Amino acid sequence: MNTDGPSCNYKNLSRLTERGREHAVLVEAENLSRYYGNLAAVDHVNFQVDRGEIVGLLGPNGAGKSTTMRMLTCFLPPSGGTARVAGFDVRNESTQVRRRIGYMPENNPLYGEMRVREYLRYRAELKGVPRWERRRRMGRCMELCGVTAVARQIIRTLSKGYRQRVGLADAMLGDPDVLILDEPTIGLDPNQIRQTRETIRQLSERHTILLSTHILQEVEAICRRVLIIDGGKIVADDTVENLRDASVHGTVHVEMKGDPQEMLPAIMDLDGIEQAKVESEGEWQAFEVRPEAEKDVRERIFLLAAKNHWPLRELSGRRVTLEDVFHRLTVSDTGKAEGGKPEQQGQ
Repeated sequence: MNTDGPSCNYKNLSRLTERGREHAVLVEAENLSRYYGNLAAVDHVNFQVDRGEIVGLLGPNGAGKSTTMRMLTCFLPPSGGTARVAGFDVRNESTQVRRRIGYMPENNPLYGEMRVREYLRYRAELKGVPRWERRRRMGRCMELCGVTAVARQIIRTLSKGYRQRVGLADAMLGDPDVLILDEPTIGLDPNQIRQTRETIRQLSERHTILLSTHILQEVEAICRRVLIIDGGKIVADDTVENLRDASVHGTVHVEMKGDPQEMLPAIMDLDGIEQAKVESEGEWQAFEVRPEAEKDVRERIFLLAAKNHWPLRELSGRRVTLEDVFHRLTVSDTGKAEGGKPEQQGQ
């Protein structure tokens, strides 16, 4: 009997496994593109995700997030460029890529007539989890995702929040290098969201995570880095803090009593003001003021109020949020709101 063949195959499989486990950059895209006719859904995208990172993928509806995820998970072939997961090419080594990815789509395609434990056992078998390992792996995933208490329940009777948790447990079953999660907390109540965020943080110790969500506070809470995609192109790739510092200046909230038609031009005439607008009108007028970079205009506004005898009850700086950054990068600036200085309109 010739034993060289099987021995050689096991060695090759071992080398493939080590290649994936030791790769420092676990997800990389090079000029990754996807066209539908003449429409570029994803247009020459380039990025990398290192081992152990939690990266948020953000963008407005139709920006190309889901298409990018589908190409990374081999559900959709690229029209151009390439992507690699754990060193394996999504075009030519899709089987190896699928073994190293756990994917949870926004709408989980769960089998509603199966019980939770039965479904996860079935999925573990499909993913090639060894029989002797399945019970331990399932127990760990169910515990982490908080579905142990409903293990015997039929999936279709579960709330949407619990179905999301079952989908996350499913994504983890194969112990993948990379977890790709599309809206993982949609449909969860505040306590469940908090628990899921903590679970994702724990998972980053063992898995690299690419997370898509519309909840920007969620990204600020758990992601180390952010990719913002708009019109099929990456428009930002940095830490949240760096994006705040580089993309948007902070604002100043002002509440004064008086005539807003008189106050707004006076505020705009102050040195260092980029933009000002009336937030609300009433007995007290509220203004949002955006200063120029590195300018603190609060003292100037205070002196203006004192000079004109305008009662002032609030003058406070507001910290830039990821929402501000996202809005600035993904919404076309077709002209400043009321009070914008002419020389800065259209920038």
